[in-house]
Amino acid sequence: MSKEKIILGIDPGTTIMGFGIIKVVDKKMEFVQMNELQLSKYKDPYTKLKLIFERTLQLIDTYHPDEMAIEAPFYSKNVQSMLKLGRAQGVAMAAGLSRQIPITEYLPKKIKMAITGNGNASKEQVAKMLQSTLQLKTLPKNLDSTDGLAAAVCHFYNEGRIEVGKSYSGWEAFVRNNGSRVKK
Repeated sequence: MSKEKIILGIDPGTTIMGFGIIKVVDKKMEFVQMNELQLSKYKDPYTKLKLIFERTLQLIDTYHPDEMAIEAPFYSKNVQSMLKLGRAQGVAMAAGLSRQIPITEYLPKKIKMAITGNGNASKEQVAKMLQSTLQLKTLPKNLDSTDGLAAAVCHFYNEGRIEVGKSYSGWEAFVRNNGSRVKK
């Protein structure tokens, strides 16, 4: 009997919230969906938070994910931007928690490292690697949806060895800190 799992990945934002969904069957990934929630037309910040919460619940109720992966807000010089991102992340997490879905948070560098092998990769590099890995025919115009998909794929790659917030500066650092996992 095959074991199936659905992972919802979210890239929270108050202008665009990206999300992606993968299905894992017998330890193999399958692309399900990716899209984005456009929030730029709404001026009221509380309306944006309400829409993020409702869309996340809608995704959960439609796809019934077993787990949720979310991109953590990264440190920025603009405290107001960081606060807005944290609120967006919080309401998405609250939606998942309201449905008892386990949530794992990943730093942007950790997601980029998992997808491309480079923690400083561009959004375009992440999108191209996902396109290749999941055999996506086309990429979206905005790459927020691929960022959400990348969170889900990162979670799949890190299954069973979750270390939230841990990142490496490159392959040498990874090998140095994970000698038991490297085949020689």
